[in-house]
Amino acid sequence: MAEGHHFLTDLLTGAALLLGAALVAVLLFRKLGLGAVLGYLVAGIVIGPDGLGLSGDPETILGFAEVGIILLLFLVGLELSPSRLWLMRRDILLFGLLQVALCGLAMFAIISFVLPFSWQAALVLGLPLGLSSTAQVLPLLQSRGRLKTDYGEKSFAILLFQDISIVPLLTIVAALSRAPAAEGAPSGFLLAIYAVLAIAGLILAGRYILSPLLRLVGRVSERELFIVTGLFAVCASAALMQSIGVSAALGAFVAGVMLADSPYRHELEADIDPFRSILLGLFFLAVGMMLDLDVIIEEPLLIVGLAATLVAVKTVIIFGLGRLFGLGNRPSIVMALLLSQGGEFGFVLFAASQGALLVEPEAASLFGAIITLSMATTPFLMILAQRLARERYESNAVLVDPAAAPPSNVIVVGQGRFGQTVTQIMQAGGHQVTMIDIKPQQIERSQIFGRQVFYGDGTRIDLLERAGAAEACAIFFCIDDRELDAETLEPLRHRFPKARIFVRAYDRRQALALMPDDGLRVTREVFESSISMAQQALLELGASDSAVIQAVDEFRRRDGTRLTEQFASGNMHAGAQHSFGGDDSDDFALDKG
Repeated sequence: MAEGHHFLTDLLTGAALLLGAALVAVLLFRKLGLGAVLGYLVAGIVIGPDGLGLSGDPETILGFAEVGIILLLFLVGLELSPSRLWLMRRDILLFGLLQVALCGLAMFAIISFVLPFSWQAALVLGLPLGLSSTAQVLPLLQSRGRLKTDYGEKSFAILLFQDISIVPLLTIVAALSRAPAAEGAPSGFLLAIYAVLAIAGLILAGRYILSPLLRLVGRVSERELFIVTGLFAVCASAALMQSIGVSAALGAFVAGVMLADSPYRHELEADIDPFRSILLGLFFLAVGMMLDLDVIIEEPLLIVGLAATLVAVKTVIIFGLGRLFGLGNRPSIVMALLLSQGGEFGFVLFAASQGALLVEPEAASLFGAIITLSMATTPFLMILAQRLARERYESNAVLVDPAAAPPSNVIVVGQGRFGQTVTQIMQAGGHQVTMIDIKPQQIERSQIFGRQVFYGDGTRIDLLERAGAAEACAIFFCIDDRELDAETLEPLRHRFPKARIFVRAYDRRQALALMPDDGLRVTREVFESSISMAQQALLELGASDSAVIQAVDEFRRRDGTRLTEQFASGNMHAGAQHSFGGDDSDDFALDKG
């Protein structure tokens, strides 16, 4: 009993020290505009074994905090439906392969030239340096709303391939190993077969086990069960991959992708995201604690020089690849600087190389320090990237969470030209409106005209709750998101039953995707303006008022009938006989109505 009490006391004291140091450092570095990651790294260095020595074993903390990376990849998977992932296959398999290979081989050549290592040691130290920090880059892209931009998607494709590349990189280490082979250890080829089978198993489990389970939990309507189900999906998929020697984060990502089309996607995001944020912070804290200051003191110029070389080499290569794959100069340089640091999987591969007797512990510590220093450069490089890209909105827009919004009875999500018009008319009708947008540049434009628009993803349940959606009488989704459908909005409608839900549809196809939920009020974005133009034209061409009204009424009747038949049959060509002219050419015209 006494030992248990002593253990609990040590655990709570250690947790208080870790969180206290992180709190002070992150507040200070955010105040300086350098971001939370650098704050966590510095806090880890200060309280780590080579600093004040206040913490416990950093490797234990790191192993626990790696769950944060696993949760991060699961949440990213939820954002990517299988169809969208298929569209990214070229960037993942070709762009990602070229980035890892070229950056890794370049660092191999530099290490071979600068340091007196064998070619085997230089190879197993150089190739991991081609990887970037998923834990650092993805939160940056998400927090700035850049994950769905061209360079954001390509950055993500590279990071995903890097996760997959852990298997061949570990295979290279095993092939070069000087240590006695472990009994029963699978070959690299067998490991790849295991990985493919495991991914297939996760896909089947997601479709036939997890999705029905989520529907059952949705009927029970207990939020705690969503949290348990989400964490179960993450842990089970990650454990399966880890057990066969593949990246656990890759397993969590596959589980997320399998649930990306689930109507409960946003519910899972809202429930799991807080765990991800805390554990990612602990991860960077542990990385800082593991930094070997003695190695830096002994070889400061070598380590700083190699860290700077790593950042420079990766920046040049990734910039060139970005241009080769169709990005402009500015997006390419932003992507290159974003991915220029070393990655957390480098620590894993250095440890494997040390265990394979390919490198000495001192060399593993030296290159671990190089990765840590390169991570510390990312906040500064992002400031440079913003200036190079002239992304003024990043620094000028004041981003405020909807929790700070005054009481209102209407929420408008999206403040482009469509959302602005809706907002103005609702305010003219005497309603108090909370405006939300995820684009910092749009928020800045609104602030110039004295309008307070709050920042965030307005399709997330937790954000809408903070905005007061539980008491709202109406929620408008005026965003230009062609993937928004009835399944995505169903959980929102059930969570906020008092609110009427109005949705902007980009075109006819999206209107059909929203029709399964008859509780949604759907408006095609240029439908009424097209009718208005045609009315004006008919009047100016000499038609009588009654003839114009009759023509418009007939068009609305036929269009409504045709839309119903298209929805019932699931075929865009259905009901073509109802169009004027007898074909369905309007579906393929440039106009979106």
